[in-house]
Amino acid sequence: MISLNGVQETLLIPLAIKASETKRSNARIHDLKAVEIIEKLNLDTSKYDKFMSHEGVVARTILFDDATKYYLKKYPKSVCISIGCGFDSRFSRVDNGILIWYDLDFPEVIYARKQFLPEHERVHLIEKSALDASWPDEIKKGYKTIIIIEGMLMYLKEEEVKQLLQIIKNNFNDIILLVELMPSISSKSSKFHDTVKNTDATFKWGVKSGKEVEKLCDGLKLVYEKSFNCEMKKHSFRGKLFASIPIIRNFNDRLAVFALNKF
Repeated sequence: MISLNGVQETLLIPLAIKASETKRSNARIHDLKAVEIIEKLNLDTSKYDKFMSHEGVVARTILFDDATKYYLKKYPKSVCISIGCGFDSRFSRVDNGILIWYDLDFPEVIYARKQFLPEHERVHLIEKSALDASWPDEIKKGYKTIIIIEGMLMYLKEEEVKQLLQIIKNNFNDIILLVELMPSISSKSSKFHDTVKNTDATFKWGVKSGKEVEKLCDGLKLVYEKSFNCEMKKHSFRGKLFASIPIIRNFNDRLAVFALNKF
């Protein structure tokens, strides 16, 4: 049995949701590894799998997978880095046979991850905090770098987000960033979130627009951002309703794509 607390416990939310979605007859995403992990952990997932979180994680997974595949089609021999990877198995869904992949998370998370998702010749695990300036030393350089930061930035303070972006800028030259951004209004509402409220984690940061993030790092340019509502409204009446009412719609997270080239 693994023991994860605070922010680290939140990695069980997408894991539980991906597992339960995979087992549905009309599954929108397929993650057999998530099913395997949940079954081996014999974990009660009831507090992690609520309707709005479920629909949000499914939408997020689809949007991030699609964006990753799009950039891998443009830049097949890329280095991909999943920061705050948790138990995510995106590599298995996007692998083109030649990319190089790195999963980065706290040592205790990587220890747990290794039990189910070990390294192999093109997948490497880094046991460090994202704010440890030494983690880029372990990454192969000289390639297009696609960096994925999903379900993490909202747990950092703005200065920590700025610090992370600077670490990235200082160590890589040609970068695509795929990040999850939380609206500033939602970042004040941890206690109302249907699953995060069941953990000890709290939201600390959000922005109204990805343009605000550009100000945190010279050279960072927003390519586009897309609300999870764009995907959620396709699949259920409640998702469509959530996306259609402005006062509610503005609470949802979004995928933001940035380019960062320091030359």
